[in-house]
Amino acid sequence: MDEEKRITLRLPADLHAWLAAQAKSARRSLNSEIVYRLEVERDAAASDAESP
Repeated sequence: MDEEKRITLRLPADLHAWLAAQAKSARRSLNSEIVYRLEVERDAAASDAESP
């Protein structure tokens, strides 16, 4: 990542709790967990777009 942008993100409390639990089990910060999941989805969408 060459440049980072800061955003404010509002999440429903239950989604926040779930993400925090997932981050803890993966030994990542909440921020890292969100970035990881977004990157996985982005890569999946890109590979779906490339398939015929």
